[in-house]
Amino acid sequence: MLNEIDFPKDIKNMNEKALKQLAKEIRYFLIKSVSKTGGHLASNLGVVELTLALHYCFDLPDDKIIWDVGHQAYIHKILTGRKKQFCKLRQLNGLSGFPKPHESEYDVFAAGHSSTSISAALGIAKARDLKGGQNHVIAVIGDGAMSGGLAYEALNNAAKENTNLIVILNDNEMSISNNVGAMSRYLTHLRTDSAYIQAKESFQNFSKKIPVVGNMANFLFDKMRLSAKFFLLPGMIFEEMGFHYIGPINGHNLSELNEVFQNVKQMRGPLLIHVKTKKGKGYRYAEQQPSKYHGVSKFDMKTGELIGVTDKQDYSAVFGKKLTELAEKNTNILALTAAMASGTGLLDFQKKFPKRFFDVAIAEQHGVTFSAGLACQGMIPVFAVYSTFLQRAYDQIVHDVCMQKLHVIFAIDRAGIVGADGETHQGVFDIAYLSHIPNMTLLSPKNKWELQNMLDFAIQYPHTIAIRYPRGTASEQFEKYRQQIVYGKSEVIQYGEKVALLAEGHMIAFAMEAAEKLKQQNINAFVVNMRFLKPLDEEILKKTANCCEYIVTIEDGIKQGGFGSKVLEYYSENNIYGVKVICLGFPDKYIEQGTPQELYKLYGLDGDGIYQNIIKIMSLKGKKES
Repeated sequence: MLNEIDFPKDIKNMNEKALKQLAKEIRYFLIKSVSKTGGHLASNLGVVELTLALHYCFDLPDDKIIWDVGHQAYIHKILTGRKKQFCKLRQLNGLSGFPKPHESEYDVFAAGHSSTSISAALGIAKARDLKGGQNHVIAVIGDGAMSGGLAYEALNNAAKENTNLIVILNDNEMSISNNVGAMSRYLTHLRTDSAYIQAKESFQNFSKKIPVVGNMANFLFDKMRLSAKFFLLPGMIFEEMGFHYIGPINGHNLSELNEVFQNVKQMRGPLLIHVKTKKGKGYRYAEQQPSKYHGVSKFDMKTGELIGVTDKQDYSAVFGKKLTELAEKNTNILALTAAMASGTGLLDFQKKFPKRFFDVAIAEQHGVTFSAGLACQGMIPVFAVYSTFLQRAYDQIVHDVCMQKLHVIFAIDRAGIVGADGETHQGVFDIAYLSHIPNMTLLSPKNKWELQNMLDFAIQYPHTIAIRYPRGTASEQFEKYRQQIVYGKSEVIQYGEKVALLAEGHMIAFAMEAAEKLKQQNINAFVVNMRFLKPLDEEILKKTANCCEYIVTIEDGIKQGGFGSKVLEYYSENNIYGVKVICLGFPDKYIEQGTPQELYKLYGLDGDGIYQNIIKIMSLKGKKES
């Protein structure tokens, strides 16, 4: 049946039995496809019926669906003409794992970070109003995104604007007591039934025509209705915020979903529909371990076993183990995360020190200022957070932490290229957005041992400090290079002349590959592991400028505002001339999806790319001189 479905119009005439069969086929297609490409499986398996019902009841693309985070939009993509592209899901030049307006007119708003859907949907709805439109606007939010403060800012504003807006809370965590479930379903049916809505409006219109008695009757009607909801409905918080609450309803019951969606289409004002779903629905392994199959690599469909997973520790695990060891000796050390305990390697810390572990949920702004409060009272908070998500808390870093020189440690995971999740998740901006903040110290380790040493240093350093490290297996290269971490000092990997390669973090491996290629051209490169991206090692900058004609900076981040830019500033401000500085990094654009290896090669940042860039610049200079 799925082979005959290309666009939402193809399911409009299906009966309930056919829709249920289609849901089964979609689940099989999802499991089969994602097992080959990797991707967000559990969250999509949980919204199969919900997505089908939305496309069945509403008229896309005239009606607009805005997906929060967007990693649960795979079924939406299958139903909107992109089914055949799933063989290249999250691959270079392939189908994105998130909504992308450039891919399809059915993707209204790009997403990747959480808690944005209600704000965006409200903007879209108000634009519709201003243009005199009548279409429906639906925000689908869930999977923890309601823990983000932005969602509540949007709810507050939506109630004030009082426009027609549908918010669907896809709830796969919150539990509703059984003793109120039946009554809630009854009231949901009653309040979305067209006869009830028409009767209520008729009563109110009639009562308003009777000046005194009518107004009092209407007042009493509302009081009775609100009193009943207070005792019987689990969604009073949304009612009090100005939303008409409907639910909870079974997110895997197509007939119930279709009935509610058809009925709410005639309702006015802001509505919130509470839908209960099961993450990983229909695939035993994903149901049992939804976190494991949230964002999953390739796996065996029959056994659920991951393919190509190495036993070697990744940087997150190295960080978590080291921090736990340090916390055993220092009771002031605390660990914080924003709904990423597993992803940031903090599960063992959480288990051993539950009172010293804090998960602030998807609330990075709060997490940073919470850390500041802890630090100003003598604690040592270590906030483990993905680079791309720390962006959300920029003002708090500037105002609440750095301005006060507080001893907060930022463990910045997934710094640099992360790969398949694409533009919204590439951690290429942190060097630029952190290194210009006063009182910030920024480090980047070349391997797992240096990460451990940097954590030792960070615990002793009394001010704000950030350590950025990449996703993936922790490097075990350069084991013999274990110089002590000294504030603001780099590490020379090899001495040389003519060309100096100044690399940050794991990019030192690519720098050494380029140095080997240069050696074949009788050029012995000076190779430096910068370690500190702020402050820069001014002594090594002077030394390399004195002995080398070319200075090449190499970073896993954007060039604009990166550490290469800081090197240029240093030479300019100190009147150091006669040296050619080549800044290698990512250009002024959002970096697309692809494997890290593909992207480093594409942008000339692998060993060969660095070598080719140097040879090209040297050749150009030689031509000019001749």
